[in-house]
Amino acid sequence: MEFLLYFGGVFEPLALALLIGGTIGGLILGATPGLSPTMAVALLIPFTFHLTPTQGLILLGAAYTSTVAGGAVSAILLKIPGAPANIATALDGNAMAKKGEGARALHLSFMASGVGGIIGVLLLIFLTPVLAQWALKFGPSHLFWIAILGVTVIGSLDSKSFVKGLLSGCIGLWLSQIGYDDIQGAERFVFFDALSGGITIIPALIGLFAIPQVLDMFAKGRMSAAIESIEVPKYKILDSLKEVVSSVRALSIGTVIGSIIGLIPGVGGQIAGLVAYDQARNFSPHREKFGTGHPEGVIAAESANNAMVGPSLVPLLTLSIPGSPTAAVLLGGLLIHGIFPGSDIFDKHPEVVWTFINSMLLGQILMVIIGIYTAAWAARIAKAPIPILAAAVLVLALFGSYSVSQSMGDVQIMLVLGVGMYILEKFGFSAAPLVLGLILGPIASDYFTNGSMIATAQDGPWVYFFTGPLNIILVALVIASIGYSFWTNMLRSNFVDDKEVAQ
Repeated sequence: MEFLLYFGGVFEPLALALLIGGTIGGLILGATPGLSPTMAVALLIPFTFHLTPTQGLILLGAAYTSTVAGGAVSAILLKIPGAPANIATALDGNAMAKKGEGARALHLSFMASGVGGIIGVLLLIFLTPVLAQWALKFGPSHLFWIAILGVTVIGSLDSKSFVKGLLSGCIGLWLSQIGYDDIQGAERFVFFDALSGGITIIPALIGLFAIPQVLDMFAKGRMSAAIESIEVPKYKILDSLKEVVSSVRALSIGTVIGSIIGLIPGVGGQIAGLVAYDQARNFSPHREKFGTGHPEGVIAAESANNAMVGPSLVPLLTLSIPGSPTAAVLLGGLLIHGIFPGSDIFDKHPEVVWTFINSMLLGQILMVIIGIYTAAWAARIAKAPIPILAAAVLVLALFGSYSVSQSMGDVQIMLVLGVGMYILEKFGFSAAPLVLGLILGPIASDYFTNGSMIATAQDGPWVYFFTGPLNIILVALVIASIGYSFWTNMLRSNFVDDKEVAQ
């Protein structure tokens, strides 16, 4: 219970002001397409130079936590994930917003994020030594199988068609291989200069989700003015809390999956949200409602992407191994102030580390309060005239894509992917499986290459990838996931056929 001794440091005037400011700023940055949590934290690092290490980490931690949750705002209202971690949120959240339930969806997302985030930070507090040793056991072969396990949910992410979901995922896997191989340096599918650096996830994310929306808005024009007449009902905080707590299954699945994936270095919150969403749907008796505006989809996705925040810092603080890209930026923030993470960091700098962790716990609560009280106001975006909304989204898409590396090549890639996705959607394809393939492709290929090089120097690929308790468990999970996906797809197909015959 050592962390309780340092709780008072969070309530010092400047520390508390930084915590509140970082939370508000993170929510705003998170809601802006293109500004990922990693970029938001990186932008704030220069502001920490003249702060104490504790104050600097409080600011960065608050921004990290709230940016992940803030990305749900644009995901729900505009179907543009503010960050990769919010991809799954857009699937049901935007459908709820189109029904006039934008405020309700935002309430549920912030509540679920808060619950998942608090549990994740509590894991960081109480289980750091144990979890750090467990995370150290994951090598290239294990991380490869985890990536493959993520690939197995690709087909089931598209509830309309299992085959089209798989095809979308395969397109994403192919797109992920464009550019130069990071390990061997080989050139792959570089058709013009803008592709030499590969397809960056942020421009791709914006293009695949935002541009089809913009084109659809422009195509409908003023004919879709029905959205303007939607009333935004007030949604009580107590009602949202009851709904989140009553969705025990979705909340538990999201929190557990987010915590486990957050602990594994290099996997990331975007995968946590998608895997949690897929599993919540698989275990739900109302799986056919997912994708149509089902609250459980929002709850599972948002609890997962915030539950991974705390555990992602476990390997960072104890082993100097960042658990996510944002954690890698936080590592830079520590090193700038002369603090070197390791097994003795809690002995050498307890006041810094424990105050930082305590601030993240309080930051989760502040994020929920601030987010909920601004939800009803934010939900009014859905009432904006369609032409104005389309133009605003297009400007945000252009700004977000260009801001990643100040490159017009990223803007061109974003536009090409967006137009391509708009055409694919007309044929019943979905963006979510494609994005998951795009994310998992580099992870799987890099770890497979690393593992193959190690295997060549040892007993060969078969022994390296298929032996050992952890490998066997992961391979079994992959096989079980594939079998379960096919089984549920067959059941769904038979149900639809029987329904058509009955009619």
